[in-house]
Amino acid sequence: MIFGLSYTTFQWILVIGSSVILFLLSPLARTPNAFYRGARRERSPGMLALTSSLVISWLFAKSITNAANLGQSYGLIGGVAYAAYYVSFAVAGVVIYYLRTRGGFQSIHHFLSTRFGRSAVLLFSMLIALRLFNEVWSNTMVIGSYFGDVGSTPYYAAILVFTALTLAYSLEGGMSSSILTDVIQMALFAVLLGVVLGAIFPRLDYQVAPLLQADLGGGAQVEGLSGGFNLLLVALLQSLSYPFHDPVLTDRGFLSSPGTTLRAYLWAVPVGMVCIVLFSLVGVYGGLLGLEGQAPVEVARTLGGAILLVMNFIMITSAASTLDSTFSSFAKLSVVDLGGTQVEQASLGRGRAAMVAITLLGTVPVFLDPAILSATTVSGAMVVGLAPVFCLWWLRVPSTGYYLSVVTGLVFGLVYALGLWPEAWQFSSAAYGDLLAVTVVSLPACFLLYLLPYWFTQTYSGGRE
Repeated sequence: MIFGLSYTTFQWILVIGSSVILFLLSPLARTPNAFYRGARRERSPGMLALTSSLVISWLFAKSITNAANLGQSYGLIGGVAYAAYYVSFAVAGVVIYYLRTRGGFQSIHHFLSTRFGRSAVLLFSMLIALRLFNEVWSNTMVIGSYFGDVGSTPYYAAILVFTALTLAYSLEGGMSSSILTDVIQMALFAVLLGVVLGAIFPRLDYQVAPLLQADLGGGAQVEGLSGGFNLLLVALLQSLSYPFHDPVLTDRGFLSSPGTTLRAYLWAVPVGMVCIVLFSLVGVYGGLLGLEGQAPVEVARTLGGAILLVMNFIMITSAASTLDSTFSSFAKLSVVDLGGTQVEQASLGRGRAAMVAITLLGTVPVFLDPAILSATTVSGAMVVGLAPVFCLWWLRVPSTGYYLSVVTGLVFGLVYALGLWPEAWQFSSAAYGDLLAVTVVSLPACFLLYLLPYWFTQTYSGGRE
């Protein structure tokens, strides 16, 4: 009981109350610029708003849960490894800056259609639609886990209510709602994380070894560090491709001026990494206690009902920020990018209908009990073929190179996802050794296959593009 109310009652108050407040604060988008570009009073988002939106949109409920779980399994290096994915912001920020200033492109889809044609756009859109689809179920499942066991009535009820309420305020303002609520949610996340860390820090053992490795039993330390370092290398390598299959990230690259956007993306790197590493300390503490299961839930339970509610609110905040961004990005993908429509002429009704569609489709896997972490690692392995396409954007590569690279990345990703990667080809027997091996082999292979048609045309055309 808290203030005479049951813990469950407080949980529902947090979910419903926060959603109602965000609904009341969200602006009603009356123009396509507001709904698809986040413009308010015809003004683009400023650097602070854009940075906050970028960071919180990647602090998903599943990502901070993964960060804590990795801290629990591998110590602080697990959190650092997961934080390394934020290098993606620097890569995407620089590439998008030059796409806009030197290439004159107005969106990722504009670049792809100009260079490689309509079919290339459709293939790319399938990849990012899968990404958005995964974001729905993988984040709402985390919320459900705070209300009950997987498969229980409270678990499903929490997921359905939370998703519906987030959809409600997303329908109201589209991207403008997403940007505004992201700023609020980022501030809330920082405060709430401070409360949780304030409860944990006095209990942490500040010796170096426990912080680096949660499980100090036997030879597990070496194995744990190896697994953490494997994931760190994977994150750094995948940062060349990972950001470009996430429209939540790339859509924000075209909302403000190129200079403002680049600064926001670069600031998002250290801010996001610090948030992830700090949250991983929740898992490090859980590892020191020998806890098992989802680290945020188990650690919060040891700290009492009040901290468990705070942790619950952190998950609600982070999941809502990701969901509303997912809905607005899918609306733009459906109506503007695939519809071949200029933003100024885009239909608001069709955009809102697309939001409802992705909500319904993305909720179906909740009832099939998929693995949360797979939504990140598998998709990252499958899109390695995007790295040369964007990192070498200035080269006039024939469309054949695009398909060779992207399809090769998909094949490698499927081999990994199906568990078919030969054990003899792994560089490490520790955790993520197979993922590291797949990434190390597939990344240069995709670059090579992307460039082969370019070298061929350069050779037989006398260097003319």
